[in-house]
Amino acid sequence: MNSPQTPSARIPGYGGGPFSHQPDLLDEHLFWLGHLHNYCSESEETEDLLDGTDEQEAGALQSRLLGGDTWPVFTVPLAGDHRLYVVYRAFKEDEGIDYLLHHPDWDAAERLAQDDGHFMGPGLSWAELTAAADNRLPGGSTTDPHARLLLLLPAFGDDALPDDAVERLTAALHARTHIRAPERLAAALLKDQGPCGPTHWTTAEAGYPINDADHSFRNPANSFAWPTARLARAAMALTP
Repeated sequence: MNSPQTPSARIPGYGGGPFSHQPDLLDEHLFWLGHLHNYCSESEETEDLLDGTDEQEAGALQSRLLGGDTWPVFTVPLAGDHRLYVVYRAFKEDEGIDYLLHHPDWDAAERLAQDDGHFMGPGLSWAELTAAADNRLPGGSTTDPHARLLLLLPAFGDDALPDDAVERLTAALHARTHIRAPERLAAALLKDQGPCGPTHWTTAEAGYPINDADHSFRNPANSFAWPTARLARAAMALTP
């Protein structure tokens, strides 16, 4: 991603596209209802809190974004020229949302998480999520911490949350959506935490964070986990 107006022609190691940069969507209530749908569908409580007259319209927008000829992509810059990509993978019958981490010196982007019928993740702890949301670095889709937090939320899972976590998510939902009970929804979301559920993070002997989720690339116990060197460099890129 070269600038907020000029989407990258390719993401190394990641197929698909062409990509379409659509930062204006981040100002749309309907976009957020669709973006968070899978994350909110793990319990009747969260589904009930989202239920309303906008649900059908949000679903139609999401279908258009995942079924078009171009792939919507959003970016969040990180320190040291690292970058997070949120890509709407618009493959017919294999659509979903991919969360990627990349640096210009890497041969290929790392897939932190994927939000679809075969969920993979989580890829971010709470500290990593909020650090990315709050860094205010320019050159991405938005510098707004509320939008960034919601954009990256489906890639997050963490069983150790600070006391102000519900307040933080409530503020983001209030700022970016028309949800009628943002505090109740924030509390329910942080209790359930989407398809992966709350995930326990520890520190590997080499000093980088790892987790225990069955579908996470950052759990060394999984056969598909990244090797040690890639786990370490990803952790360095995401260090708060």
